[in-house]
Amino acid sequence: MQASLDKIRLLVRSGVRVLARALNQVTNGRVHPDAVTIFGFLMHIPIAVLIATSHFIIAAILLVIFGLFDTLDGELARLQHRESDRGGLLDASTDRMKEVLLYAGAAYFITNSARPHTAFWAVLACGASLSVSYVKAKGETVLATRKASSKYADLNRVFKDGLLTFELRMTVLVLGLLSGRLILAVIAIALLASFTALQRLVRISRALT
Repeated sequence: MQASLDKIRLLVRSGVRVLARALNQVTNGRVHPDAVTIFGFLMHIPIAVLIATSHFIIAAILLVIFGLFDTLDGELARLQHRESDRGGLLDASTDRMKEVLLYAGAAYFITNSARPHTAFWAVLACGASLSVSYVKAKGETVLATRKASSKYADLNRVFKDGLLTFELRMTVLVLGLLSGRLILAVIAIALLASFTALQRLVRISRALT
């Protein structure tokens, strides 16, 4: 399964790389990667509103489009030789903020549905998703203290594995929106992200021991 996901990831990245080159050429390099990151984050605000107001199809389409911005900013940074620790921090931080927005929109929708008591799953999905990233970040922090010469870009790749990564969480959410099974998608994210957080914790603990 991981091999298939890697192939899809490489395919998407190659397509976005072409888009990044076109954008950079058209704008003469005036579009900063950080601007792409911030714009992609801001566009998740109306997406969350669309989810909250049950406009699922439009929300799913926009989520796919602006989800690609998470790859576009990185490709643009490499193209312009503007890769930096600050850019990495901004990218990772806004990804977490996007998830908070999306799950808040899902929680609002569920509380106004026929089963408002299931809204706690959206809270759990949000908390579990943040825990996945938190465990990874703390593992990288400990590793960085042992290897003072380590670069952020290298550390960021060390503990990225696990069952339900950010890309897969967004894929599950998009599928839930397209199928009209948002609550089911949120439950799946809550359970699988919780497992992923524990999975990473065990792996990182072993790696650091």
